[in-house]
Amino acid sequence: MAQSVYDRTIAFAGICQAVKLVQNVARDGQCDRDALETCLNSIVVTDPSNTIEIYGNEANLRLGLETLASEIDSTPSGNELTRYLVSVMALERKLSGRRDSLAQLGDRIETAKRQLDHFELMEEQMISNLASIYLDTISPLGPRIQVTGTPAHLQQPSVQHKVRALLLAAVRGAVLWRQVGGKRRHLIFGRKQMMEQAKILLARN
Repeated sequence: MAQSVYDRTIAFAGICQAVKLVQNVARDGQCDRDALETCLNSIVVTDPSNTIEIYGNEANLRLGLETLASEIDSTPSGNELTRYLVSVMALERKLSGRRDSLAQLGDRIETAKRQLDHFELMEEQMISNLASIYLDTISPLGPRIQVTGTPAHLQQPSVQHKVRALLLAAVRGAVLWRQVGGKRRHLIFGRKQMMEQAKILLARN
């Protein structure tokens, strides 16, 4: 995998898009369908030839790039999205140190890919399957991510499934971030560079 500012920006925008959709679903009970499909599809792209292939194209990450460019705060407790982001990054760090969990995650994703022979990615059953992967393999690794939103929506199983599937997609983005050389210092000192890159990508899409 290439390790340029472009690749880090794409990976980080992938995480930003997933956590922004978590926020939308938790608050409104729904979210942009295309942006959701991009995130969920990234989970089952396991052998890409380059970074952008995981998300299809730059335009598919518009929401994530916009979120990166304007909504991510530099202070960890700055806002809800940043809190989700920090929590996802912490979970990915724990995952990277657990061979057993990584192996289990890999097996479950391969199973999900086979299930796509029988279900469409956006079918409720498939979203539920992806949610269960998060619940069984990622969630036990650390403190639960406290998702805030509208209680009436958060009590609905379909919303819970979307939130968990999106958190799995966010962790997928965090794994990619590490693969393309992303480090904590890039979040602190390289954030401005990524924001500039995101604006360039938005301007051309």
